[in-house]
Amino acid sequence: MEYDPIASDYRASKQLAFRHRIEQYSLLTLCGHLEGQRVLDLACGEGWHTRALRQHGARRVIGVDISPEMISLARASEADNPVGCQYFVHDAATLGPIGTFDLAVGMYLLNYASTATQLGDFLRAIHINLRAGGRFVGMNNNPTNAPEHFASYARYGFTKEAVGPLDEGSIVRYRFHKDDGASFSVDNFHLAPQTYEEAFARAGFVDFAWHGPFLDPHTPAAETAHWDVFMTHPPVIAFSARKPAD
Repeated sequence: MEYDPIASDYRASKQLAFRHRIEQYSLLTLCGHLEGQRVLDLACGEGWHTRALRQHGARRVIGVDISPEMISLARASEADNPVGCQYFVHDAATLGPIGTFDLAVGMYLLNYASTATQLGDFLRAIHINLRAGGRFVGMNNNPTNAPEHFASYARYGFTKEAVGPLDEGSIVRYRFHKDDGASFSVDNFHLAPQTYEEAFARAGFVDFAWHGPFLDPHTPAAETAHWDVFMTHPPVIAFSARKPAD
């Protein structure tokens, strides 16, 4: 996926309400206690989650993204409002050892793998950068999300489109709708839940599990019903896994 041409639009999409009410709340819930943690944020984009991880107590946070334009935006945000994050351009699939981290984060990283082999490349790169006992958490396109629900997410600022049947490696297109009536799209790839589970095991992870997503309990009561479709038929899903302690 080439993000450079849509980097600014994608950054703007981080202001959609679901990003705050569900996406970031789910991530921080899975991360748990961050105080003193060394965190690697892969597919960090313009650094929205990267900064949040640092602001919630992580001792060191490094963001990595394949898009030079995304990293440029992230570095600009750091320059304007320093929080202590570092950013590097690199393809997560070919990332070698760059440090020893307590926690790795992958928000919408793994759904760019169109095959089990590519998925394994991502997971091995993550595994070698985690300390023994370190955790990997993130969010992903939900592989169990049925296409009949894809159009119903328009109320949240985006829709999904299945480009053909949901077979291994088929495209799931997220289309984000802008206030001016224009839109831009991001292509993910569908892989079955079992493909993910087997790939995590082959890469050396244990305790793989799907989670949520979770709605922030501080959401005003008058707004809660608005999220019923999202929470009943989640378009995205969170996950966690662990590198064995020895």
